Amino acid sequence: MRLGMSGCFLPADMNDLTPEMCRRVRDAGFSGIFTRFRDNDPLTARREDAERLKALLADEGVALFQTTGYWQNLVTSDETARALSVRVVQAALRLAGWMGARGIDTGPGSMNPDGPWFPHPDNWTAKAEEQLIRSLRECAKAAEDAGVFLSLESHSLVTPRTPGIAARILDAVDSPWVRCDYDSANWITLETIYDTGGALNAHFDLLGRHICSAHAKDIWVENRLAIHLQDGCPGKGVMDFPTLFNRLEALDPDYPLIAEGNSSEELPEVGALFHRIAEENGIRILDVADKPGAAR
Repeated sequence: MRLGMSGCFLPADMNDLTPEMCRRVRDAGFSGIFTRFRDNDPLTARREDAERLKALLADEGVALFQTTGYWQNLVTSDETARALSVRVVQAALRLAGWMGARGIDTGPGSMNPDGPWFPHPDNWTAKAEEQLIRSLRECAKAAEDAGVFLSLESHSLVTPRTPGIAARILDAVDSPWVRCDYDSANWITLETIYDTGGALNAHFDLLGRHICSAHAKDIWVENRLAIHLQDGCPGKGVMDFPTLFNRLEALDPDYPLIAEGNSSEELPEVGALFHRIAEENGIRILDVADKPGAAR
């Protein structure tokens, strides 16, 4: 297994990443990163800047596991807006290839104008699912050309609101380059919050053939009269991380597991937790130069 981290002290502009940041990643026990370079428009970003970043990461021994797909609205019925969203994701894939990234992470977007992960009844319609399939199919060639996975992240509030729906969408797209980025917390419900291991196993049983990376995020139910499931720092909630580690490792030991939901200050503690879980479960943590011998 490969361990990555996201967010925290990583910058919004690829030109602001420094060797010191890379060393901080490695000192915390991680060999790769997931970046959200929101300040770099993929339609106008310069290849020379991306290749400079690629060289910096190589010099510091840090892999670029994922970059962002900018969370475009890929489900809208507005064809002009959908076409622009597809163009942005295609450009994000090209940019990720220049950077040397393994994949991009993108959600399907949302019909809620306040944010790409927020609920809206139109997110859950047959039309939204149809539009998402169309959009992903139109991005598949760009992913293949760049040699970069388009990893779809899902959530109960957006169109792939269950693992079964996500599997149906990815089956319909039918591309080895359009895959699933599995987030441990995003499909946990009130019914499964006290059996996250059972939920994870069910999700992997349904989606394992599509999963190519995972986000490790914790979750807990808060003491409120209205139901509220809060996600956050690994180790703070009830997530069954040993099950997550074992299920991802069984798919392919080359796949990255990326910590999410923690602060910069919490990152070393999360790194220590992940290494401890791996050791207790007989899972070898791979460094950048290590070759597991598994097919990509």
